[in-house]
Order: sequence, then C-alpha cells, then structure tokens
Amino acid sequence: MNFKKLKLTIQEGIRDMAIIWANEMKMTVKDEAVLIFFVLAPLVYPLLYAWIYNNEVVREVPVAVVDYSHSAESREFIRLCDASPDVKVAYHCMSLTEARNLVGHQQVKGVLLFPSDFDTNINRGDQAHVSLFCDMSLMLTYKAIFQTVQTVSSKMGSEIQLSRNSGFTDRDDEVTVRPLEYDEVPIFNPSGGYGSFLLPAVLILVIQQTLLLGIGLAAGTSRENNRYGELIPIDRHYRGLFRIVMGKALCYFMIYALVASYLTLILPKLFHFPLLSSPQALLGLLVPYILSCIFFGITLSCLVRYRENVMLLVVVTSLPFLFLSGISWPSEAIPVFWKGVSWLLPSTFGVKGFVAVNSMGATLQDISTEYFALWAQSLIYFFTSCLFYKVQIDRAIRQQPVAEA
Repeated sequence: MNFKKLKLTIQEGIRDMAIIWANEMKMTVKDEAVLIFFVLAPLVYPLLYAWIYNNEVVREVPVAVVDYSHSAESREFIRLCDASPDVKVAYHCMSLTEARNLVGHQQVKGVLLFPSDFDTNINRGDQAHVSLFCDMSLMLTYKAIFQTVQTVSSKMGSEIQLSRNSGFTDRDDEVTVRPLEYDEVPIFNPSGGYGSFLLPAVLILVIQQTLLLGIGLAAGTSRENNRYGELIPIDRHYRGLFRIVMGKALCYFMIYALVASYLTLILPKLFHFPLLSSPQALLGLLVPYILSCIFFGITLSCLVRYRENVMLLVVVTSLPFLFLSGISWPSEAIPVFWKGVSWLLPSTFGVKGFVAVNSMGATLQDISTEYFALWAQSLIYFFTSCLFYKVQIDRAIRQQPVAEA
C-alpha cells in the first residue's frame, strides 16, 4: 500500500512538473522581453564581440618620428619600423613639441626620437640611444609599438656587432651575436590575439547574465500578473517545492542547452578562435554550469520584486563579474574579500573551466576543482531556491483568504 501511494505521488509530481514546465515555456514564448534575453541577446551579442575582435591583434599603429640625426643609420631604423606589420610611420616632425601635439590629438600613438649624435655614437663604437614615447591609454597599441622598436633595435645591434667581429666563420658570427640560444614557443594563444584571450570568458559570462535577466523578468511578470503579488500562483500544481523548481529549471535548461551549444561550438569555429575542447569535457562542464546559473537566477529572482530592478542589477554587475573571474586580472592579486565574493558566482568557476577546456585542451580531471565547485553551487542554490519558494507559497496561502474576503 505504501509503495502504491509512493508511486502515485511520484506520478503526480512528474505530471505537475510537466505542467509547470509547459506553463513556463508558454510564458517565455509570449513575453517579448524574456524571449529577447533568452534567445536574441545570446545569439547577437557574442556575434558582435567575435566580429569586432576577429583581427586578434592591432596592425599599422601610427607613430611620429623626430629625427635630429638625419643619418643613414636613423633612416634604416625608421624604414625597418615602417616595414613591420604592426607599426606605420605616419608623420615626420621637426620637433618633439610638434609630435607631442599629434599624440594629444590622437593622430599618432607613439613618437620615435633620434638624437643628433645617434650615428656619431654608432660609428665611434659607443652606445647609441633611441627614445620611444608611447600613449599608454591603450595597452594593445603600446605593445605593438614597443615590441616593434625592440625587435628593430635588436636586429640593427646584431648587424653592427657582426660588422666589427673578427670571426673566421659564420658559426663564429652566430655565436658572437647570440651566445645564448633560446626558443620562443607561445602556448594556448599562439597568435597573441586579444579575441582568443577575451572571447571565451565573454561567452560564459553571457550565459550567466542572460539567464539572470530572463529568469528575473519572468519572475517579475508573474508577480505583476498575480493578484496576490506573489511569485507562485495559487494552484495545486505549484504546491510542491521540488516540482516548482525543477519544472522551471527544466524549461530554462532546454533553452540554454541549445544556446550554450551555439556559443561554445559554432561561434568559435565560425570566427576561427581556438577550439580544443573534447565533447566529454565540454559537456561535463556546461551541464553543472548551466544548472548553477539557473538555480542562482531563481534564487535572485525571489529577492527582486520588479522587472526593472533585475535589469539594473545584472547590467551593473556584468563588468565586476568579469573582473572577479580572474581572466582580465589574476585571481591571486584579487583581495581576499572579493575573492570570497567571486566564489559565490557560477561564472568564476565556469570561465576558468571553459578557458582551460577550450583554449588548453584540458580534461575533466584537469578542471576537477571547477567541476565540483559548480556542482556544489548547483546543489546549494537549488536548496536556496526551494527555501525562497516556500516563503512565497506560505505568504500567498496566508493572504488568499484575506484577498477573497
């Protein structure tokens, strides 16, 4: 008898959960704002990001040249800089003041200054100097100019050293110029591109933020449409905590299973970004990440009463969440308090895990910390969702007789 009653209870729970799922899916389709954040934003927003950063690195950064030397050596230095893919000699100035004005008007991003004794020092065997002034407001342009000037300086220095070398063979010259040989092998981001560095973090953060927005807007709509002003309708299908949370979560999970597949598989391949993840590792990471984001969103939706508040909260926190993920700024350098706050966010572990899986080819064993942390967050936020829904249901039941009277 007890087994029969348990079977009926399970069947009723599954039926109610299916009804809640269907109601939530209908509400999502009918609500234009929720549909925009669940479908349109994840499709278009990352596409725009990927398109903007598809060049990966900056090219032809304009610089100004102030040449007081007017020598063959300075002209050779300028020619080599201009021939590089990253730097373009846009202006030749008569004075440093003129070049400074060009930087102030953002017409150039750097200034090369050759002193009058540049060639004299070289021909005399003394050390010559080249001054480089860079606009540090944009690190990408600074990096392009600095590395180009450094490479040209090293190349010309080697040639000058070889011209004065008394070695008898080419091997002697090679050892003189490079007594210590080294191999530079860039890993995980061979192109050094900004898009390959930033896009994986943005894709994972988009999943979290759009889920928070959509779930919060859906909860706000439910409150506005319910005459008792509560999140939970007064309906027998909505009396069980487990069926309520799982019914809603199933709706959101089905939608974001497709969205996440697009963001993590199609988009990187479309724009030729690194894609080293194995199906097992990617699936193993995304399932707990999406679930933790869903339950985190449901928990927050119970704390926010109006639709407008959800948009303000999520938009304002998007940039801090990116910083706290440890991608744009090393997590080791984040203060202890904010590091503790970051552990409450699914995006912190999701971003680190996805970067390792997608850009480094890591397995689930390699990201075991992030993997188990996401499952722990899923369980914790599932129970907090049930707790807040219980409060909502009890409040709605208490208010029902008063409202009918």
